[in-house]
Amino acid sequence: MCFIEQNGKFLTIHIRYQHFSYFCFMTFLKQFFNFYINSSIHVALAVYGLTYITLVEYDIQYDEDILYFVFYATITGYNFVKYFGIAKFHHRSLARWLKVIQIFSLISFVLMGYYGLKLPSLMLVYIVIFGGITFFYAIPFLPKRIFIDKQNNLRSIGGLKVYVIAAVWTGVTVFLPLLSHELPISADVLITGVQRYIFVILLMLPFEIRDLKFDNLKLSTIPQKIGVKQTKIIGVALILSVFLLEFFKDEITVNGIIVLLVVLLVTLLFLLYSKIEQNKYYSSFWVEGLPILWLIILLAFN
Repeated sequence: MCFIEQNGKFLTIHIRYQHFSYFCFMTFLKQFFNFYINSSIHVALAVYGLTYITLVEYDIQYDEDILYFVFYATITGYNFVKYFGIAKFHHRSLARWLKVIQIFSLISFVLMGYYGLKLPSLMLVYIVIFGGITFFYAIPFLPKRIFIDKQNNLRSIGGLKVYVIAAVWTGVTVFLPLLSHELPISADVLITGVQRYIFVILLMLPFEIRDLKFDNLKLSTIPQKIGVKQTKIIGVALILSVFLLEFFKDEITVNGIIVLLVVLLVTLLFLLYSKIEQNKYYSSFWVEGLPILWLIILLAFN
């Protein structure tokens, strides 16, 4: 705040207005960023990025239909899994931000359907399979005795969560775009699938380390079973395996190896610096954004 002899009152009010405007702008940015994370746009961009990477690696032209389908399907699926229970039991008392996410998810669902209908008819079979896994990941459907709680869904089966998510991400980002273009599932494609599966598991390790203080012990997550230190050691081994697998492909490029090495080194740093007491956005933004970084670097090299 500043005071002057002439027109001091006006200047004081003006500075107060500037402070208020700045505060409102920063509040808006924070709310928008939280919506960006909570509405699954960020994770959808990550899945979009990994799908785009597959197209680039296999010299497939930019495919708007498959990429937009994957983007909107990710938003729909993730929001369904995250907010199904809340919407089910608290529909009338939903917070305003959750109602906005519901509307946004409905729009994404419609757009997912629009782009899905533009894909080859055979793709609908694969889409139904992956959609079914997502559905049963959140919906109760199996006997209670095999679950750790009363949710009765795939998400609640001890030790299964990370592997189910990795399998869905791999199927959607590797095999779906290649099958959409009727490319054969060669040895190189299978290796890419294994690499992608391991990479998604790597992305989830910082989340599982963060959630140690929240997760039910019966979930049997990797850090729960072997500890944080051993989890990081396993992570290092997985990163090394992803890199070495690249040399088993029939078609490799120097640029591809360099890009993969850079991405894996950045992933390694995020894994090694992961801890239980993390910054709010360490995993949900920075770690989950690594596929986006991978795509940016790959496009820059190409």
